[in-house]
Amino acid sequence: MHATAEQVYDYVVLEHPSISKATVYRNLNQMVEANELITIGNLSGAAHFDHNCHKHYHFVCDDCKRIFDVDIPLPGIYNQITSVEGFEIKDHNLNLSGLCRDCKAQ
Repeated sequence: MHATAEQVYDYVVLEHPSISKATVYRNLNQMVEANELITIGNLSGAAHFDHNCHKHYHFVCDDCKRIFDVDIPLPGIYNQITSVEGFEIKDHNLNLSGLCRDCKAQ
């Protein structure tokens, strides 16, 4: 699951009713800084968090809004970008969008 901070809070507050949103947000950000979570850009109006910290991409379904991990490499993209544009790539985040298999079948 690629939960938003609000979704994490909604889950945690069920077990710990006195926890504040600020505590949840602070802990999520600390986990990102410690490389225990990654932040997936601002999708559907909110940042999402992913516990899968290895380099991979994401697919967002336009209909059901689910987020899927995509572990298929894009061969040569780094070399093409650095040699053609002269950029030095330090990090990347690629999000694809369209219809997932379930929504496409409907």
